[in-house]
Amino acid sequence: MFIGIPLAIIFSGLAVYAIFSMFSSENTAGLEMPLSGQIIVIDPGHGGVDGGSSASDGTQEKEIALAISLKLRDYLQASGALVLMTREDDSDLAGSDTKGIQIEKQEDLKNRLALINETNSDYYISLHLNAIHSPRWRGAQTFYNRTFEDSKNMAESVQSEMIRQLENTNRTALAINGKYIVDQARIPGVLVEVGFLSNPNEAADLQSEEYQDKIAASIYQGMLRYKVPEMAKENEAEQ
Repeated sequence: MFIGIPLAIIFSGLAVYAIFSMFSSENTAGLEMPLSGQIIVIDPGHGGVDGGSSASDGTQEKEIALAISLKLRDYLQASGALVLMTREDDSDLAGSDTKGIQIEKQEDLKNRLALINETNSDYYISLHLNAIHSPRWRGAQTFYNRTFEDSKNMAESVQSEMIRQLENTNRTALAINGKYIVDQARIPGVLVEVGFLSNPNEAADLQSEEYQDKIAASIYQGMLRYKVPEMAKENEAEQ
């Protein structure tokens, strides 16, 4: 159930889904798009009053997470996927009459989860950025819920592509718990921490549109590697 979720988000997402559902397999069979028929929710972390972590220059996690998510959306849509976004601007999913930052954050998370669980989606991809006290650490990493074997396979494919394309991390996909969306989602998916804003060099990279596109392309190629292994191998050979 959507709790206080902005009506525009509900109607936008569900209207697109309704239109998508009108097309039969006969109408789309000839398109040969690798992700046709797949419904994927992209969840850019934070938004609105919740900026998430931040770099030393004040750049906030919510800004970069959204920028990468929009690029990823375009890649996935170009391959035939129907993409639903939990947000497409600097907003959250709490109701306009909700008061108190902590209550807003809780309501926001519940509505993100509802969008993932109640739209007949196949997968979700949640994007975040790390920040810790030490500037030493860097590198993107993909997390998943060990309950879903598909989540494990998807996470390993995405992480493999980020290792190959970003060329700056040797981190491996990791099962975690204690993250609300990861714990409570009823469909396979991943949480991608795309880098550390607390590392000055990586923070500079993460603010670069070119690097943001590289991350989005890596996650997209990871989805192809997971869903269409043969196509991913062909793309890898061409690069």
